[in-house]
Amino acid sequence: MSKIKIKNFQAPRGTYDILPEEQPWWEKIRKTVKELSGDYGFSKIDTPIFEDMELFARSAGASSDLVEKEMYSFRTRGGDQLALRPEGTAGVIRAYLENGMVDLPHPVKLFYFGPMFRYERPQAGRYRQHHQFGFEVIGGDEPVLDAQVIQLFLHISRQVGLKKLSVHINSIGCPECRPGYRRALVDYYRSKKQKICPDCQRRLKENPLRLLDCKEEKCQPIKAGAPLTLDYLCPACHGHFKSVLEFLDELEVPYFLNHQLVRGLDYYTKTVFEVFFESEGQPPLALGGGGRYDGLVKNLGGRPTPAVGFGAGIERIISLMKEQGVKVPVKPAPKIFLVELGELGQRKSLKLFEELHKEGIIVAESLNKSNIKSQLKIADRIGVKFALILGQQEALEGTVIIRDMQSRVQETVPLAKVAGELKKRLAKK
Repeated sequence: MSKIKIKNFQAPRGTYDILPEEQPWWEKIRKTVKELSGDYGFSKIDTPIFEDMELFARSAGASSDLVEKEMYSFRTRGGDQLALRPEGTAGVIRAYLENGMVDLPHPVKLFYFGPMFRYERPQAGRYRQHHQFGFEVIGGDEPVLDAQVIQLFLHISRQVGLKKLSVHINSIGCPECRPGYRRALVDYYRSKKQKICPDCQRRLKENPLRLLDCKEEKCQPIKAGAPLTLDYLCPACHGHFKSVLEFLDELEVPYFLNHQLVRGLDYYTKTVFEVFFESEGQPPLALGGGGRYDGLVKNLGGRPTPAVGFGAGIERIISLMKEQGVKVPVKPAPKIFLVELGELGQRKSLKLFEELHKEGIIVAESLNKSNIKSQLKIADRIGVKFALILGQQEALEGTVIIRDMQSRVQETVPLAKVAGELKKRLAKK
């Protein structure tokens, strides 16, 4: 008889499990984001992890790499074409329009925290299911808002313990001035078409601004000589960008004018930025970025509404926290172990566990062990100060035995007084 081979299931390629020992890092980021969001006046929003695929095609650009190469899309049994969200902004704007937030006092300030999905080659710090937090300020074209979201990004990063951060920033103009830059970029690349990668040859025809987003090594020297976006800004965009930089100077934010920074999504206008970790001898590591997207609300069916925001990669931030030796809170170790014997002892133990929890006393237990010796061995191993022994007799008498794990001295006390007695004894240890 042939043996049946049982498949060993693994997490899909490009995904991973966030194990219990990793959770303190995530909790530190969640707590920091939640606290600072309130300080800066943002409210949390959770949007579905899948949306109408057209939402992302219209917002990010049908010819963007995100839509053409990276999006997980699928057709439902009912015939709807959906996609797992590759980024957070489009869903937030859809929710803003759908739920009547256009009638709220503006700017509307929202933040999110959750998984995103992109089909790309998995590598260090880059996963097919990854996680981001992001902040969006909807309704407000003032340069001070651009500076504030950059300030917030840095504030969160520093609050979780990161150092050596800098901002790369650029302006890519608006619909009024960008066509002139587009023509100059196409003219520059046209004579070099045979020297660039196949993707850039396609971008030259479909979406020239994406040429500056190319990471292929052979394209870098050509990209370095491309026209600068700042030379083609209209007076309004030039003034806006100048004001943003003046605000950053006032905040003493370290920034670098990166003329090749365009971001990878079509909805960006004017200010674009990325936050980097800078280490001597190492290429800069991007933690996230964002910018202004003044045309997106209108593009998705709303009134013309300026907006600005950013998204940050949580996996990369955690990796960097570990590299820099950032300390995270450790769950307090229990100082009490509850030993229960017999069915009646177990029933009473469950109630006692709940009562001690209400008093703020952390208790460990091993309900599936029926032997007192094995339970006390566990109590020794985890290093508790006291064991509480509750058997059939104690349950009937309404008492519990307090055992000092160091001296081995035992004392019987009434159940009603055990919490107070433990607090007194723990205070002396």
